[in-house]
Amino acid sequence: MNLRTLSPERLLYLDLKCEVEDFLFAEAELLDERRYDDWLALFTDDVRYWMPLRLNVRWQDRDADTSGEDETGWTDDDKETLTKRVRQIQTGLHWAEEPVSRVSHVVSNVRIAEPMITLEEGHTMTVKSHFIVYRNRLETETDLLVGRRDDRLRRTGGQLRIANRKILIEQSVLMAKNLTVFL
Repeated sequence: MNLRTLSPERLLYLDLKCEVEDFLFAEAELLDERRYDDWLALFTDDVRYWMPLRLNVRWQDRDADTSGEDETGWTDDDKETLTKRVRQIQTGLHWAEEPVSRVSHVVSNVRIAEPMITLEEGHTMTVKSHFIVYRNRLETETDLLVGRRDDRLRRTGGQLRIANRKILIEQSVLMAKNLTVFL
């Protein structure tokens, strides 16, 4: 396709999509480099960071394969709770992160889930993505977490920020010994 044949609207959409992808890839890098304070700055003050439980259900109940918004989940954090989790890891005394884990986040299938070409200040958009998170600690402890995320991104101060994150891991039983990695 020749650039001259792209409409101005298509170019705006591609620019927005590239901004979203760069944002999510940079977030993964911050986590892999253990730059947790910079990572926390990517969230709005009113964020909900939620990972419901996955349920084994029959085919006819397939739309109810997660715990509900008011039910128990793996995590259900606000900004204050996320900050406390980070501070606990940063003490160097957290049993599950001493010695520290080696972690790698892979983010893919990034998609803006609604038709839009720009995101104005204070407005939000839904972004869907998939992830693979690999963690190794000590000599033999290895975890592989695979799943999807539904993010609500908000433009604040000209920058993208995460206002809501719903994480769906593809396990109904968590195989990892702990959940100290952020997804």
